[in-house]
Amino acid sequence: MPDEPLELGEIAISDWYAHNDKMAEVGFLTIARRLPSLVAQAMSMSWRAGPRDTVATIALNLLGGLFTAFGLLATTGVLSALFSEGPTPDRVLAALPSLALVGAAAVLRTAMQAGAGWAQSRLTPQISRHTEERLYGLTSQVELAAYDDPEFHDSLERANQRGVSVASSVVTSAIDVVTAAVGIAAAAGVLGVLHPVLLPLLLLAVLPDAWAAVRGARMRYSTMYSLIPARRRKWIIAELLAEREPAAEVRSFTMRGFLLRMYDAVARAEQDVLLTLARRQTLARLVGEALGGLGTALVYVALGVLLAVAAIPLAVAGTAVLAIRTGQSSLANLMYATNRLYEEGLYFTDFLQFCADAERRVPADRPGAVPESFDRIVADDVTFTYPGAEEPSLRGVTVEIKRGEIIAFVGENGSGKTTLAKILSGLYEPDTGTVSWDDADVAGVPPDELRRRTAVIAQDHTRWPLTARYNITMGTDKGEAALRSAASVAGADEVVAGLPHGYRTLLDRRFKDGHELSGGQWQRIAVARGFHREADLLICDEPTAALDARAEHALFERIRDHSEGRTVLLITHRLASVRYADRIYVLDHGKITEQGDHQALMALNGLYADLYTLQAAAYR
Repeated sequence: MPDEPLELGEIAISDWYAHNDKMAEVGFLTIARRLPSLVAQAMSMSWRAGPRDTVATIALNLLGGLFTAFGLLATTGVLSALFSEGPTPDRVLAALPSLALVGAAAVLRTAMQAGAGWAQSRLTPQISRHTEERLYGLTSQVELAAYDDPEFHDSLERANQRGVSVASSVVTSAIDVVTAAVGIAAAAGVLGVLHPVLLPLLLLAVLPDAWAAVRGARMRYSTMYSLIPARRRKWIIAELLAEREPAAEVRSFTMRGFLLRMYDAVARAEQDVLLTLARRQTLARLVGEALGGLGTALVYVALGVLLAVAAIPLAVAGTAVLAIRTGQSSLANLMYATNRLYEEGLYFTDFLQFCADAERRVPADRPGAVPESFDRIVADDVTFTYPGAEEPSLRGVTVEIKRGEIIAFVGENGSGKTTLAKILSGLYEPDTGTVSWDDADVAGVPPDELRRRTAVIAQDHTRWPLTARYNITMGTDKGEAALRSAASVAGADEVVAGLPHGYRTLLDRRFKDGHELSGGQWQRIAVARGFHREADLLICDEPTAALDARAEHALFERIRDHSEGRTVLLITHRLASVRYADRIYVLDHGKITEQGDHQALMALNGLYADLYTLQAAAYR
């Protein structure tokens, strides 16, 4: 019904205004203390991405500041000559040497700034590539259990959506801060040389702007931080409305109106928060600009007083005006760069914190090795709990798989079958207990080495947007014979034969000349992928879920034929397919409740017999 209240779950609208982020309470002095650290972090990132361009940018900006100071000091000579007594032509001629110095300083300053800009523009793509490679290098290496942790997802969301994208901007802002600081130092140095009392005048026009910039940045970050769960939900709803995969069900279940209502509820609440943020930021900026204008007026009043009491000559006052304007311009740039650096630095810090957390989740180097030819794999008293879950998925499970056996895991949904298989293949590490290949404890073996010895045919396999060849070989190069053999065993050769470009066909219709497969065809490609690996342990997790009865029967026959001399772990709800397994483990709520071959379990008359009888009755 159109007026029915929507259940929005984790993003209840009233929670969007909760500014619970620690940065929301940061004050000006804390920000001032934090800026050097941000600049150092940005420069460190810049150095790793492009050391030569980093050095060039900083050096050229420093030289530009020196030429700015030199030009201002030379301006004093120009003004002194012009304001001196005597005929005008003589005064102009006397000013020419100083004027030439001012012109030369301006040209050199412009050249230095252009060179610094060129080096800085070269840094941007290098930093983007460096940060993206660092992020995706870690996300593809962390332990699989991290993706079951909601906190990891939120941290990844912040790092991926804003952290990576602002990395180059943070470096740019840090360089702008340094450049502006150099300009301020140049102006301050000139004022100090002209008259010490002129230095404090610079602060009067900038402190209000600094307060407004910092306050606005803090408001924005705390608001954006609180909106992360809402925006994630909005993106999910947007994908349901715009992606190809759910498009058919959106139409067949007439979901359009409902999804648009939900999207509008989230978007409107987000809009209200952002409008409130804009109002608060505008008020802060107006107050800052008003106070800044008052400070500027006081600067010129102070200069007038100094001239009136003859504390400084007219030429020095003229140079002081130029120096103050230069300093104000640099101060304005500094405040703008500081604002950007602080605001984007918060997101950049999210990126750095995620990387630090991800590095802690990367398995440590392990010196062990998987035996070349194992005799048995044993999981002993294994317990495992998913992150955030209250109850363990596995409770004291012990299983044994001998070389060359076909072992089956059966049980109802949620019994822990797939979790146990992932532990055996090294994708998850148990909380307690051990998994060993012969005498080698898997906990001491490099994960990739174990995974190369294991092949998984999963029900929820990935439909890679790659060619048919790469969907089977997964980037390995074992030759054409191995590719065609694996495809033939899985029945994928029939699928490839119907593709317009054979193994070179791109299996994604979103791209030009791309082709889409049916669920059953994708299943055969996934099976061929597992066979192509030629692994010591082949794990088949519901490998026939998308196949028709004839194709299912043919596939299990092929698995039995292909498994000769290999070890196969079969997970399936279709119990007729496990009758010929050497040993069947029955799991119930994370525990092994029964084990044995088909005849023994049927004689036991327990859960397996009950499930098997129920399925068999449907075919009588």
